[in-house]
Amino acid sequence: MDYLFQEARTPAGLTGQQVRKQLEAYLNRYKRLGRVLILPPDITRSNSYAGPIVRMLCELLSQAKIDIMPALGTHTPMSNQELDRMYPGVPHEWFCVHDWRNDVIRVGEVPGAFVEEVSGGWMDTPIPMEVNRRLLDPGYDLILSVGQVVPHEVVGMSNYNKNVFVGCGGAGTIHQSHFLGALYGMERMMGRDLTPVHRVFDYAEEHFIQGLPLAYILTVTAPNNDGISLRSLAVGRDRAMFSDSIRVSQRYNINFLEQPLKKVVVYLDPEEFRTTWLGNKAVYRTRMAIADEGNLLILAPGVTRFGEDLENDAVIRKYGYCGRKTALRLARTDRVLSENLSVAAHLVHGSSDGRFTITYAPSALTRAEIEGVGYQYADLAQMMQQYDIRRMKPGSNLIDGEEVYYIANPALGLWADRSKFLNQADIQVR
Repeated sequence: MDYLFQEARTPAGLTGQQVRKQLEAYLNRYKRLGRVLILPPDITRSNSYAGPIVRMLCELLSQAKIDIMPALGTHTPMSNQELDRMYPGVPHEWFCVHDWRNDVIRVGEVPGAFVEEVSGGWMDTPIPMEVNRRLLDPGYDLILSVGQVVPHEVVGMSNYNKNVFVGCGGAGTIHQSHFLGALYGMERMMGRDLTPVHRVFDYAEEHFIQGLPLAYILTVTAPNNDGISLRSLAVGRDRAMFSDSIRVSQRYNINFLEQPLKKVVVYLDPEEFRTTWLGNKAVYRTRMAIADEGNLLILAPGVTRFGEDLENDAVIRKYGYCGRKTALRLARTDRVLSENLSVAAHLVHGSSDGRFTITYAPSALTRAEIEGVGYQYADLAQMMQQYDIRRMKPGSNLIDGEEVYYIANPALGLWADRSKFLNQADIQVR
């Protein structure tokens, strides 16, 4: 096995000393490292343990010239305040910004025949693979991709080479890979390994970027009584390290329920979730747990718009969360959506297709704006008073005679009715 892997054996998780020892052991494989590029997550993965890891790397690589490029994908660049919160003490001038629309180079194309094979016929379009031009700079002796493995709506389980092809990828890759996931169905992929999107990224890694001096640092984290614990750490490049990490994440990040939930309340931390593009993790990660005709209430004090950038925001406002059939039809017939397939996928993911109600209680968006994209609206102050997050505990609560299931951060896992999770392959329709 050409990678390092360590799993925690206590509820407290791996210690900083254990992590540092593993990082040092891996870096000792290299005789000289003059320039190093680190690709960590942004503030939306603040619970990834990437902050301490990046600080350790900066210390261990003190003799090298270090550049740090957060793997933003389509997300808004990190502010100085966010950098200080997630990566305290790391000089701001070491950071650079990934521009997914303009600063990428195509490294190859995954053939349509392969896409058709792995998707079971759902898609037969070739997928261009693009990465930020920095990754192709021959001056780097090592590229370290740091990220958290956790259930994900687009790919199934986040990280590994998703961090490169989406986090540091371009519009063509992001649009097509997201649309592939939407076509195949996120409920068939979330929490699983070797999904069609995983296999496309694995093909691209094997055929297009094997020559890069790339290594992955993968974490799995989970809540405990003291906050967040680090359940496992993997360092290397072997694909098996991703599967090992996925198995740990499946144990700690998938919350199985024995019966569907009638009312779910999700809180979105305002420092982490400022758009429905990100905040809709409240929808994605709970949809397999919510009963037919159930209710999802999203407390969103930081949400001020829909898209992470203004172009995507305008597209979401135009079409709304219109559901799978409508969004996929428009993606084939409407020029705007056909040129923005990742947004079309987002509109699919963010709808319940009428199966349960989705109510947003935002800080700044108006009733007209929320209802204009197909959601129900609730007053945030009233909902925060009725559902006091200081008094609710994660899981089941009884509020004024109403049974409510509370989730404090949807980014930390996946919640699913056990029978729905096990039977998803049988319920997808074209």
